[in-house]
Amino acid sequence: MNKLTALFFIALLFFSCGGKKNNSNSENIDAQVTYCNPLTDLDGKPITFGDPFILHASDGRFYMYGTSDYTFLDYKCYSSDDLVHWKNEGSCLIPQDNTWTTDVFWAPEVYERDGKYYMFHSSNWKNNPDKELENFRLGVAVADKPTGPFIEMYDEPIFDSKYPIIDANIYFAEDGRIYFYYSRCCYKHPVESELAAKLKKEGKADEIQESWIYGVEIKSDFSGIIGEPILLLCPPKTLADKQSSWEDLSALAGEGEAIRRWNEGSYLFKYGDTYYMMYSCNFWRGQHYAVGYATSKSPLGPFVKAKNNPVLEKNVDQGGKVYCTGHNMVLTLPNGDMYCVYHGRTAETDSITGDAKRVAFMDKMEILPNGELIVYGPTTEPQPAPIIR
Repeated sequence: MNKLTALFFIALLFFSCGGKKNNSNSENIDAQVTYCNPLTDLDGKPITFGDPFILHASDGRFYMYGTSDYTFLDYKCYSSDDLVHWKNEGSCLIPQDNTWTTDVFWAPEVYERDGKYYMFHSSNWKNNPDKELENFRLGVAVADKPTGPFIEMYDEPIFDSKYPIIDANIYFAEDGRIYFYYSRCCYKHPVESELAAKLKKEGKADEIQESWIYGVEIKSDFSGIIGEPILLLCPPKTLADKQSSWEDLSALAGEGEAIRRWNEGSYLFKYGDTYYMMYSCNFWRGQHYAVGYATSKSPLGPFVKAKNNPVLEKNVDQGGKVYCTGHNMVLTLPNGDMYCVYHGRTAETDSITGDAKRVAFMDKMEILPNGELIVYGPTTEPQPAPIIR
């Protein structure tokens, strides 16, 4: 598909989905409006985000943040009244002098507390005496408005993990405690497993590096952690583990710049008396990037991975257009409707951007009576617009 054809495709897609109303006499106005994935701005351009996160602010509006796939040097913000029409609000955080950050800004999440807006995010840390290639840590910035500008609260990361970490996620518990989740990067983290032994025996890899998900309580002013981080999720140790059938796909295919396995991009929420942790596996730029979940009765585990994993994955093998689906969050509306917000890639948007840029998606999800989590995606055909009120 050439670029002109791809532009026509996106324009046609936006016309048929973004804000279209039918001519029925239905009293449910929301049912007359549709949207399509990938999400687009007011000009009909795909929102090129990785790791999208939507805040439903106290002003009633929705604000979406994500990793810039162009430079990794700032965070853009988009706003919407209806989750269908998205206005580009520009950069809300950029590198600042005299702070702990340097470059590679990833995976922002923004929370509103007591009239302030707090952005948790990762960056390379200036304190790098050993010249590590990956020196990621997690920090927090604050703003008076959801559109920023966000300013770093402290001149150092939230804490020094002694290894690179990304993908901050925060959970505010009913008892007032605040929990902090993150992903340890694969960098310099070789792990023994049956898959590692198999690939080494076959001469395909000397080692397999892994990323793991941790959780810990955080101070109320976000200036540090309370206690020691607890390992919550990691890739399967045995090939007999049913999670191996999907979590090992990138390693088996040799996707990525190194032989690695991922558990990353965690998002925790509570439904009933159960804590659900959604997470992503496989190479973040590859075909097999996908989402699963695990459950627990405590915010710090132990977590058990679900039997129906993965719950979100590529559909190109079934005639669809979407691949590389991952790093999601969950948006719950006032009426209880739940949406899985995530990024993916499509051939059409690849053609427009000139590269395999990640774009923002949003699909309906729910928890079934038996506790199973279901995501109704990925979709690219028209979907009913969310009912906001």
